[in-house]
Amino acid sequence: MTEREKKRGSIEDKIFKILFSILTISLIGFLLISNLKINQKKSKLTDEIESLKKEIQVLEEKKTRLEAGISATEKESYWEEKIRQQGFVREGENPVVVLQPEELQEEKTTENQNLSEKFFEKIKDFFARVIQW
Repeated sequence: MTEREKKRGSIEDKIFKILFSILTISLIGFLLISNLKINQKKSKLTDEIESLKKEIQVLEEKKTRLEAGISATEKESYWEEKIRQQGFVREGENPVVVLQPEELQEEKTTENQNLSEKFFEKIKDFFARVIQW
């Protein structure tokens, strides 16, 4: 081989080595970036899983409470209590209402307002009849 061919061979070797190095570095960079993105996504999904697990736990607790409420409403004593709270009584029972002192005052005030309203209503009726003559 001539010297020229040796130089040419060495130049081609250098170019090949440079291209191979660039290609290798690019591949390593691509793999590192891909790995970083995968780790970020994995972290995000792990957080989401934890959040959903907490939500499931809350919903299961709510389900348990609701099931307990349903089983309580299936009892006759529950419905009797609800009906009695609405003011109903059994046959032969006499209802008794106990008012608090504040409720008594409110009741008297509404009675007084009703009396004054009735009085003014009668006056209006009287004048309405007088005007119609």
